[in-house]
Amino acid sequence: MTKTKRILAGLCASALAVSLGACSGEMNQSLYSTKQPVVERTHYTLDLAGGPGGLPISEQRRLAGWFEALDLGYGDRVTIEEDTASAATIDNVGAIVERYGIMLSDLAPVTEGFIEPGRTRVIVTRSVASVPGCPDWSDTSDANFANATSRNYGCATNSNVAAMVANPEDLVRGQESRGSPVITSSNRAIDAYREGNLPEIATAGGGPN
Repeated sequence: MTKTKRILAGLCASALAVSLGACSGEMNQSLYSTKQPVVERTHYTLDLAGGPGGLPISEQRRLAGWFEALDLGYGDRVTIEEDTASAATIDNVGAIVERYGIMLSDLAPVTEGFIEPGRTRVIVTRSVASVPGCPDWSDTSDANFANATSRNYGCATNSNVAAMVANPEDLVRGQESRGSPVITSSNRAIDAYREGNLPEIATAGGGPN
């Protein structure tokens, strides 16, 4: 084989390798999965009629029914637009929230819509974790010349983590230390659930039980 033919053969082999690499698309040659959990937040709002004396029984019943419809639970975050709420109203809402084993949070998110005078807005923020694009079996059966992981790599593990995490917000920033043991924080929520000060209110009708 002449020198020119050897050069041409080498160029053809290089071109073939480049074309095969282009067909395989982007390759992940690390051990880190490109499929990661994504946390999405949804804000639900309810405007209640409250005054300096707090929420009337009818509005407390309506709020309790709304929480039941949302299936309020651990991981949900409940806040109040405090600029429009009296201290008594905040106490009323907090007592109902504590029945679900969670506590009223500070710093309400910005929501759409105007709050009418005399109304108090309660906001439930719910986060959901998922792994977009999983499962992904789009890989072909071609040889893996780059020793890269498959497109589906990490889907099973990260999808299970997203499905099992009790509070999806923990995937975003984790739990912050407040200078007290974890057992203290958990007991506070448990005590709030067990020792709700507000009497149980039937949502179907009638007065407090």
